[in-house]
Amino acid sequence: MSCFVLSNLVVTAGMLTPGLQTTGTLLWQIANQSLNVAINASNANKSTPLSTSTMVKSYFVAVSASCSVALGLNALVPRLKRLSPSTKIILTRLVPFAAVASAGALNVFLMRGEEIRRGIDVYPVLSEAEKEKKERTGDEVKSLGKSKKAAVMAVGETAISRVLNATPIMVIPPLILVRLQRTAWLQKRPRMILPLNLGLILTTSIFALPLALAAFPQRQAVHAKSLEPEFWNKAGKDGKVEFNRGI
Repeated sequence: MSCFVLSNLVVTAGMLTPGLQTTGTLLWQIANQSLNVAINASNANKSTPLSTSTMVKSYFVAVSASCSVALGLNALVPRLKRLSPSTKIILTRLVPFAAVASAGALNVFLMRGEEIRRGIDVYPVLSEAEKEKKERTGDEVKSLGKSKKAAVMAVGETAISRVLNATPIMVIPPLILVRLQRTAWLQKRPRMILPLNLGLILTTSIFALPLALAAFPQRQAVHAKSLEPEFWNKAGKDGKVEFNRGI
């Protein structure tokens, strides 16, 4: 996740390029989903391994979904006769967001579907005394077992965080750029569109990514009774258990 801002900068700038044709749309959507697969595979809950075949299937489904949404909306928007030309321009610029948000969330569920099917490791929440003892002895906390309900929470929250991250990055820069392109200054300097686009995306990404990651804690603590009955009598401090959500 540490390389996300810079790697996503290139891909997002490509997807948000004004006047992008069909080939460009397809190539940048493929590049974006390739990046998503790498990020989701690297930051998943590792207690449930992901097979290569599942990763490949998930990749192709996510690519198909994002390309279908992008091309479909690009073909639909110009046919909306009741909309003004300026509104059509704005909607066209927001097409990449619709494709990225829908396919990004789908990508998370596909890549981490095995976690939902098999469950993820759940651990008791330790008291302060237990934490101090663990630090002194170096003993590992043993898993209470695998929970499918915890996996649904983990994958669902991760999918939501992906949409939260994509929303400002894919919405704010194109709307600002549309407004700037109407100014006489930028109309006389068309070569400034690319650096302005990159600057807007980079600035938004720097603020959006930490906020999206902070929306849900990576180490999630929940009441044991919100999970399967087998965990109800195994809870730790305050009747809670915890699990690694992934990011």
